[in-house]
This record gives sequence, structure tokens and C-alpha cells, in this order.
Amino acid sequence: MMRRIIPVIGLLVFAMPALAASPAVSPQQFKWSWEGVFGTYDREQVRRGLEIFTTQCYSCHSLNYIRFRDLVAIGLSEEEAGALAADYEVAGPPDEWGDPTVIAARLPDAIPAPYRNDTEARALNNGALPPDLSLMVKARVDGANYIASLLTDPDYNQGEPDADGLYHNPYFAGGSIAMAPPLFEGLLVDAEGNDIAVDELAMDITAFLAWTAEPTLEDRKRMGLKVVLFLLVLTGLYYVWKRKIWAGVEH
Repeated sequence: MMRRIIPVIGLLVFAMPALAASPAVSPQQFKWSWEGVFGTYDREQVRRGLEIFTTQCYSCHSLNYIRFRDLVAIGLSEEEAGALAADYEVAGPPDEWGDPTVIAARLPDAIPAPYRNDTEARALNNGALPPDLSLMVKARVDGANYIASLLTDPDYNQGEPDADGLYHNPYFAGGSIAMAPPLFEGLLVDAEGNDIAVDELAMDITAFLAWTAEPTLEDRKRMGLKVVLFLLVLTGLYYVWKRKIWAGVEH
């Protein structure tokens, strides 16, 4: 009997951390333009998300897997992407004395991280390491809905930190998050000069992060449709060929 009980106890012990890390509330379900077989990214929405990232999120978070030239795919011209890159600095060639230098980033460069290393990042964030956001939508279950739900929770956006400096958020594992609410009304304005609401800002940054996590989504969908069409044509040809071969054979 004990031989059967001990393995069960061991499994429960190892499962407890995973259970504790699971979110208390399932994400809300939003409608996204890229969902479905024919879904595509809303380029304007993704570009607004890029603006939110560069003005607000970049102070803590990195995009290690995105290069400035990749931004052309969301509607920026090469000149616009190059101008954006010039606002950032990357490591350059050593000088004549062998000392490191920095130069303005160029189109082929990856978007540099806001910190020199993880140690500096932790030191400036009370010991917490801000995660890279390039693949965050893929790194979380139901990632887009999870991020949008986390950012739009009213208690989180209007709440105050507790004694440990944490903010209550039911969508985050453990129910508390060290990140202060990053979005607020007035962070950006629309073409008419009106403040953009927090919910819309959250949708925009989520759309941008969905693109960074899967920039080839539309290409894969187009290829998939071509493959399906090819298979349908091939199936039709095989059917005609079969009928021709067996037409003179009595059954």
C-alpha cells in the first residue's frame, strides 16, 4: 500500500508549484484581426502598438528577436525604420586603442535592450527581471487574450501597490505583479487630438506583440491556402485519371 501512496505524494509535491503559478482567472476573449484562415494584421493597429512600445514599454522590456528592418513589414518605409534606428545606440567597432565604442543603430541591427545586462536590469527593478517581449504572446497560453486582459483589468489600473510594492492583478500568476500599470489615458492621442482610452492602448500593444511573436503568420496562411488549392486540383486530376483508366473495365 505504501509503495503506491509514496509516488502519488511525490507527484503532488512536484505539481504544487505549477498549480500555484497558474493564473487565478481565465483571460477574457477578444476579437483579433489576425484570427481565422483569412485573418491578417491590422497594420495601423500594429504601428500604434510600436509607438506604445517605444514610448512606454521599452524603458524596461527588450525585443531581442526583432530587427529594425523587420518593421518595414508593418508599413514603415525604409527611411522611417532607419530614422527610428538612428535614435538607438549599439556597440560599434573598437577605436584605435581597442576601447569599445557605440554607434547609431542601422536597419540590420536588432533593437537593443534597455539594459546592459540582466544584473543591471534587476538592480533597477527591485530585483525583478523584466522579460523580453518578442515572443511573449507565444510564451503564454492564449497569449494575446492574456496580455490584453492583464493590461485592461480595472482594479490593476486603478489600484495602489501593497506593502511589498506589488499590484493586484487576477490574471497574473500568483495574483500580484511587480510592474506598475504601464498604460493610462492620455499616453497617446488620436489624429483628432483626443486621448486614447486604456482599453484601446492595450489592444494596440497586444497586436504589436502578436506580430513580433509571429511576423510570418500571413505568409504561412497564404502558403497554406496555395497548398490546399494545389491538393484540390491534384485530387481532381487523379479522379479524372482513375475514371479514364477504369472506363473500359467491367465491374
